[in-house]
Amino acid sequence: MLRDTISPVMLKIDAHLVRTVRNASLALAISCAALTAVGCKKTHGDDVVASVNGHAIPRADLDRLFDAQQKSKQDPTPESPEQATSEKLEMVRGLIDQEIVEQRAAKMNLTATNDEVDAKINEFKSHYTDQDFNEYLKQSNQTLDEFRRNVRRSVTSTKLFNKEIESKINVTDAEVTNYFNTHKADYNLIENRYHLAQIIVTSGPLDPTTAQGGQANLQGSKATNDADARKKIQTIKNRIDAGEDFGTLAANYSENPQTASNGGDMGFPSESQLRSDPQTFAAISKLKAGETTDILPVYGPNKQVIGYVILKLLARESAGQRDLTNPVVQQSIRDQLRSSRSQLLKNAYLEMVRDQAKVENYFAEQIFNSGAK
Repeated sequence: MLRDTISPVMLKIDAHLVRTVRNASLALAISCAALTAVGCKKTHGDDVVASVNGHAIPRADLDRLFDAQQKSKQDPTPESPEQATSEKLEMVRGLIDQEIVEQRAAKMNLTATNDEVDAKINEFKSHYTDQDFNEYLKQSNQTLDEFRRNVRRSVTSTKLFNKEIESKINVTDAEVTNYFNTHKADYNLIENRYHLAQIIVTSGPLDPTTAQGGQANLQGSKATNDADARKKIQTIKNRIDAGEDFGTLAANYSENPQTASNGGDMGFPSESQLRSDPQTFAAISKLKAGETTDILPVYGPNKQVIGYVILKLLARESAGQRDLTNPVVQQSIRDQLRSSRSQLLKNAYLEMVRDQAKVENYFAEQIFNSGAK
């Protein structure tokens, strides 16, 4: 095909020249192979920590993430250089996975649209005045453009995982029955239990050991002092009273990362556990399923107020053996099976797409070559 595009004059090229070009090409290939063997790699600047399929991950992203984590730590004890480097290495791995997910979503036309991003940002900003929002950006070490990029990433990953994972999970009735028969003793209650959900706001810094990526919720929303916490929880209460979904508000704004990701679901505390806090138990006892408490104080070890919480009663369960005809039992088993399967598939999916990507971790190479110094 190429020959058909070349003129007859060009085909009369000198044979010696052909051999010269061929030998030069071979020599170049040999030289490149030799350089690669002794560690010659594609050059990159110090401002890049990794690349995925040729797309650079800036060092600035790592520095910003690390600085935010350091600011959120309650323990003032300085880290050793090895500890800090280890944390950064883990963060780079997370940034690589994030880039892989973004590229995968782009191939499937699932990247968040500007309208979707604007909707999320407007929902987040409804919590704040313009001045408070600008202060939030300052405290989280983000520009508005960086904040917008992070929101786009969050919405994009949610869309990808919903399509690739959540939509494909099917928990059958047979699986629910089998699980119940295997764990029947777990559904024999020795005392009354209360299925609760929470939205909690605290005035102190976030514990980084409990939040992936330094965030407690989908919006990265965090009160910084008592006045901010009181204002935030009152805004949330107003939105609940106006009819907004409790679980959605919890996922976006609650500051307990262990429950926010599940719409604030706390599980099934027993009555004896709740009675240890008379004020909270009294508030819950007045509720019917689906109702919420007023704003309640959260106390620290020294009985000082460290935050505020709104609780929702999802269901009240009496002591005794529950059977599979109970819709609450069925739903809890189904949710548990779906959640565990979702996490397993997500881990497997990330491993799969990571294997399919060309990843170069320059930060890891730097650590290894410098002897972790």
